[in-house]
Amino acid sequence: MVDFALTEEQREIRNWVRTFVERELMPLEQEVLRRERTGEGHGLTPQELHDLRQLAKKSDFWGIQTPVEYGGMGLDAVTTALVEIELGRTFVPFSFGGSADNILYHANEEQKRRYLLPTIAGERRSCFAITEPGAGSDAKAIRTRAHKDGDHWVINGEKTFITGGNEADFAMVFAVTDPEKSADGGVTCFLVDREAGWRSEPIPTMGEWGPASLVFDNVRVPESNVLGEVGQGFALAMQWIGRGRYLLPARALGACERLLTMAIDYANTRETFGKPIAERQAIQWMIADSQVEIEALRLLVLNAAWQVDNNRDSRHAQSIAKLYGGLKANEIVDRVLQIHGGMGYTRELPIERWYRELRLLRIYEGTDEIQRRTIARDLLKGYVKVGATLG
Repeated sequence: MVDFALTEEQREIRNWVRTFVERELMPLEQEVLRRERTGEGHGLTPQELHDLRQLAKKSDFWGIQTPVEYGGMGLDAVTTALVEIELGRTFVPFSFGGSADNILYHANEEQKRRYLLPTIAGERRSCFAITEPGAGSDAKAIRTRAHKDGDHWVINGEKTFITGGNEADFAMVFAVTDPEKSADGGVTCFLVDREAGWRSEPIPTMGEWGPASLVFDNVRVPESNVLGEVGQGFALAMQWIGRGRYLLPARALGACERLLTMAIDYANTRETFGKPIAERQAIQWMIADSQVEIEALRLLVLNAAWQVDNNRDSRHAQSIAKLYGGLKANEIVDRVLQIHGGMGYTRELPIERWYRELRLLRIYEGTDEIQRRTIARDLLKGYVKVGATLG
C-alpha cells in the first residue's frame, strides 16, 4: 500500500512555514522589487535577514537539517523538502539560520570550534569554492594548485561563480595537491580565512543571484586547515554537491504554485471582448498543463527525498527531479507571463524576476545536460532498471 499522507508533525511544520512566509516575507516583496529596480540592493539587508531568522528561532525554527546535538531541528529529507516548497512561494531570498555546509561536519574538534560551530551560530559565513573558469560541470578539471612549504600550503588559482563568495569570511577551497593523481586522490580541501589574503569580485548576472570570482595569489594556509585528509577532497566535494539536489526543484515547485495562483486570479478578473480570459480555451490549457506538471514535480521531489530518508542511492531520483523541475519551472513561468501579457513583462510584478531566477535552475549545481548524462548512464550501464522505482 502506498501512503501519500503527511504525518501530523509534517503538516504542522508545513503550515507554520506557510504562515511565516505569508505574514513576514510576502509583505516585503514590493520593497525588495523597488530596491532592485532602483539599484539599492538585492533582496534583504543583513539586518533584516538577521531579524527574520531570530524571529523564526523564537519558534524553534533554527538549523532545519542541523543535527539536534548541534542545536538544530534535525529534520528528515521529506520534511525539509516541504519547508523548501513553502519558502519557494516568495522570491524574497530567505533561509532559516543555524545551518552549515554538510562537509564541515568532517572537521576535527579544533576546526569545529573555529568554523563549524560559529557558522551554525550565524557568527561566520562560508562559501564552497570548486568551480573554475575551465572547470564547471567537469569538476575534475580544476587547475587551482596548492604546494607544500614547510608546515603550510600555498594556494594559487581562481574560482568563479561562487555563491556567497562576496559575503563569506572563509572558503572551503578545493585545490590540486598531486597533479599526477588529480581527482583520484590528488585534490585536497582547505579551510581558508579571508584574512589569509584571497579576494573576491562580484559577477553581474541576468538575475538577482550574486556570485563571485575568488582569486588566490600565493595564499598561505597552515597544515591544520586541511579539511578531512590530504588528497581526499574530491570525495568531499561530491558529497557537498549531492547533499540535497532535490531541494532545488522543491523551492522551484513553491514558486510554480504561487505563479499558477497568480495566473488563475488574473485570468478570472482580466476581460477581453467582454469576457474573462479564463473562458478562453488557450488560457485554460496553459493553466491545466501547469497544474499537471506541478503535481508530477511534487511526486518526483518527494520520491527523491524519501529515498534519501531511507538510505537508498538517491542520485538517479535527484537528477530526474532537478532536470524535470528546471525544465517545467521555466515553462510554467513563461506561460504565466504570457497570461499576464504586457504587465507580466514589467518589473512592477515579480513574474519577470522569477523568469530570470528560475532560468538559473537549469544551470547551477548540475546543468540539464549533466542530469541527462547521469540518467542515461545509470540506465545504459544497468545501475538502474526501467520501472524499478518502487523496488
